[in-house]
Amino acid sequence: MAPRLTNNIQGFIKQVIHQHTPLKITSQNGEYFIIISAEDWEQQETLSVLQTEKLREQINQSIATHSQNKGYYPS
Repeated sequence: MAPRLTNNIQGFIKQVIHQHTPLKITSQNGEYFIIISAEDWEQQETLSVLQTEKLREQINQSIATHSQNKGYYPS
């Protein structure tokens, strides 16, 4: 890890978690990776699901059948 990161890892972790700010880490050879909080990662997954029309339809059908005490069977 880069000296700047290792010297203040706790500060960076708090920033990522509390400010919901992704942190881009660049290695000495120019490769990089992103650190995000678990909460932000889970929200990305939710956004991905909601952007898929078929999954949204299945969720809505499941909610409707649940409120009628019926099971949902995907078609």
